[in-house]
Amino acid sequence: MKGLTTIVLLAISNTFMTFAWYGHLKFKDMAWSKSLGLFSVILISWGLAFLEYVFQVPANRIGYKEEGGPFGLVELKTIQEAVSLIVFMIFSTVVFKQKLEWNHLLGFSLIVVAVFIIFKKW
Repeated sequence: MKGLTTIVLLAISNTFMTFAWYGHLKFKDMAWSKSLGLFSVILISWGLAFLEYVFQVPANRIGYKEEGGPFGLVELKTIQEAVSLIVFMIFSTVVFKQKLEWNHLLGFSLIVVAVFIIFKKW
């Protein structure tokens, strides 16, 4: 259960972070934000990044082996990176209408192979 909780919290965390990093690039398409200056956009992104940490810190605490969780530090980081790329793929196709090319899918597939290698008990 702690493993699933960790992954769900990391998915929520990465969703906020993806919006903090890239969501502002869509502000020009929204009436309320067209006149915002860079400093205002930075403050909005910081607010989203704060929400990212609200989920990321508990996820790592719950998931970390030395805190009673199922994952080692390298495994936590690997999960975070994989979840981050999944969230980004969804975000870029839904929000930005980006087409995923074959090389994107191949690259992401290689990351999945890396996850397998890291989690495999050799």
